[in-house]
Amino acid sequence: MEFFKYTRIFNLMGQSKKAMIASLTLLFISYALLATKGLNYGVDFAGGTIVQVKYDTEAPIDAMREKLKTDIVFSGATITEFGSPNEVVIRMKTSTGNVSTDVGDVTREALKGTGNFEIRRVDIVGPTVGAELKEKGIMSLVLAVIGILIYVAFRFEWRFAIASILALIHDVSIALGAITLVGLDVNLDVLAALLTILGYSLNDTIIVFDRIREGITKSKNTDLTEIVNESVTRTLARTTLTSLTTFFVVFTLFIFGGEIIHSFAFTLLVGVIVGTYSSIFVASPILIAFGFDVKKYHEKLAVKSKREAEKQRMREQFESGVM
Repeated sequence: MEFFKYTRIFNLMGQSKKAMIASLTLLFISYALLATKGLNYGVDFAGGTIVQVKYDTEAPIDAMREKLKTDIVFSGATITEFGSPNEVVIRMKTSTGNVSTDVGDVTREALKGTGNFEIRRVDIVGPTVGAELKEKGIMSLVLAVIGILIYVAFRFEWRFAIASILALIHDVSIALGAITLVGLDVNLDVLAALLTILGYSLNDTIIVFDRIREGITKSKNTDLTEIVNESVTRTLARTTLTSLTTFFVVFTLFIFGGEIIHSFAFTLLVGVIVGTYSSIFVASPILIAFGFDVKKYHEKLAVKSKREAEKQRMREQFESGVM
């Protein structure tokens, strides 16, 4: 099944300026949101308490808010639906330091008179643990980026490595901007989605770069822009099928997966779209902008090939006893 048959070369790099303007605009909006609104750290990173409550009928959220206002323990608490109108989650940015206090019992007492309900879950994360999780989460992202930089530099060339890292930063930044825009809680699920985006976007970029390197090696053409256009055109069918398949799976999770994976699915949904776009319209134009010299690369390959041939000749002479 081919969406794009290789019958002509698309001038994709001819649209790179428009694409870069769009990317810079999205990056500016994302960083502006992060600077003004900021990330809304969830209980996992900020510390606090989550109480999941299920009612026999539709949860009376307004009545619950009025009841909780009278108890200082629930000061600043938020109440949101959790998967269905019958089930809600109460989130508090504070956690009790008294180990003898049962938050479930306190919640049960505070919500008396709002209907028949049961406490299904109580999660408590202290501020120290939350700060530690946040620090380790940031460190995991940094180490992932460093590892990717080393891997791509070793497999390709430093210009390819820098271009791929800038594309990854582009993807994660826009994903964080989208999270900030819709006000999602940043928790371990979101962190897992961001790490998944790194892997997905890198895989897409590596496939494009691999085809570009193949084009540079085999083509007699020394115009890098034309080689990139031809190489990216050859990967369009594969990229389209892979991206659409992934998109539909993640979209299904987002629609039907329920509240528990809503943050993960949303972040991944944005990442799939931006990651596919960036491998073509961000990473490749950056590689061209770095001024990769195809002619010098051919000369380098010729010298390497000549050296290998000389080593092979000397090895054959040594094995035959002729020096």
